[in-house]
Amino acid sequence: MKNEPKLVDQFVDEILKRGTYHELDRRYLINRIFALVGESPLTARQTAVDLLQLHDLLVETAIQNGKIQDNPTEREILGADLMDFATPTPYQVNTKFWDLYQKSPQSATGYFYKLSRENDYIKTRAIAKNIEFPVPTDYGRLEITINLSKPEKDPRAIALAQTTVSTSYPQCQLCMENEGYEGRVGYPARGNHRIMRMQLDGETWGFQYSPYAYFAEHCIFISDEHRPMHIDRPTFQNLMVIVKYFPDYFVGSNADLPIVGGSMLSHDHYQGGKHEFPMAVAAVETPFELTGFANVSAGIVKWPMSVIRLKSGSESSLVDAATKILRVWQEYDDPKRDIRHETEGVQHHTITPIVRKRAGRFEMDLVLRDNQTSKQYPDGIFHPHQDVQHIKKENIGLIEVMGRAILPARLKNELQEVERYLLNQPNKMKTYHQTWAERLQAKHDFTAANVEQIVDQEVGHVFLRVLEDAGVFKRTPDGQAGFKQFIQKVNATEH
Repeated sequence: MKNEPKLVDQFVDEILKRGTYHELDRRYLINRIFALVGESPLTARQTAVDLLQLHDLLVETAIQNGKIQDNPTEREILGADLMDFATPTPYQVNTKFWDLYQKSPQSATGYFYKLSRENDYIKTRAIAKNIEFPVPTDYGRLEITINLSKPEKDPRAIALAQTTVSTSYPQCQLCMENEGYEGRVGYPARGNHRIMRMQLDGETWGFQYSPYAYFAEHCIFISDEHRPMHIDRPTFQNLMVIVKYFPDYFVGSNADLPIVGGSMLSHDHYQGGKHEFPMAVAAVETPFELTGFANVSAGIVKWPMSVIRLKSGSESSLVDAATKILRVWQEYDDPKRDIRHETEGVQHHTITPIVRKRAGRFEMDLVLRDNQTSKQYPDGIFHPHQDVQHIKKENIGLIEVMGRAILPARLKNELQEVERYLLNQPNKMKTYHQTWAERLQAKHDFTAANVEQIVDQEVGHVFLRVLEDAGVFKRTPDGQAGFKQFIQKVNATEH
């Protein structure tokens, strides 16, 4: 033992602490890790104090020993394989999760979340790089984030991809086939990935955490079957059941149509977590009666997008009410306000639903979505318009609907150049920021002490405009009159 590299010994000590392996397994573990990283110790003497630091040094050892090439793909695959030793098997994780669930849902999710962070499935160090700041508005506080956690494409990986044999396994990054998958160029390593199994409406679903979490305990619920996303009655039922499983989590679904949907329309899934979004605390501005649903309270939420909030202690009544609103919306037209449910046989209307539980009652927010395009707005009539796309041009999905902006990494450097421009300093500001920057210059007196804060706040105001663009019934007297006409149509339609 005295001749064996200290790093491997330390790593095995950490593995044994976690209880998946026994002391009798020590020699086996040492040899399996030698096989991955090589037997020669790392040349530079370095110390590590935790599992993640040991992981990093073992990856460097493998590069030094020629076991892997120094590129992001091979680093990630080896890292996941190393952390797999520190992760119980899927069966063990599921067994412990559901045993703890008998004590409380929070005990179960607490265990699984801690495991997913400690074994580096949730990329805590990368997530810590994200920029985040609040912006007050007339609708409450919006949350602005610049997403720096996902690694950028590496030129070496791009070159290597040209020589990599294509494969359709796993079918997508949300499929349960990913559990334990080795990874490849252009596809993430999942050796340390674990998925909880649960039943929704007689089907097997998976529950996992998001590796690049956008908020606290950001989790994903995935269908066992690879099938397209859909918003319908079973969707509402499933969301209600998930909230019953995990009453301290919210859960919602991206819309199921392009432009207004998320980035993964090919696999049926939902997202949830332990975070109170700005939309969740926004007040109901216009209560209304929902005909045929005496035990459901309903109202229009004061929010830049078009949101109906339903509350009830009855799960079935809430599902029935949401289903009725969806069906009416799917066939609703208001040409005066550019709202059309279909053109040339293409469906345009759907809903982004969000469910949570408060004070023993279910609460469901239904966000009306319309994915039409036009000559004036080729990217989408109810999508960020051209004049705000310098900040945000991607789809407005579930998370952003609720008031948390996920802005592209390019803005970190680009906004610094905008600030230099505003201070009349030499800069390399992108031309697509020019109009906005000139408007800011006319509006504020900038100094080195205030420029960053003002620019941050103005980015938040652009995001507010993004949400307003995505709202189908605008926050104007005419738009709100149109919203009330839609409610009247819902009430005039038989249940």
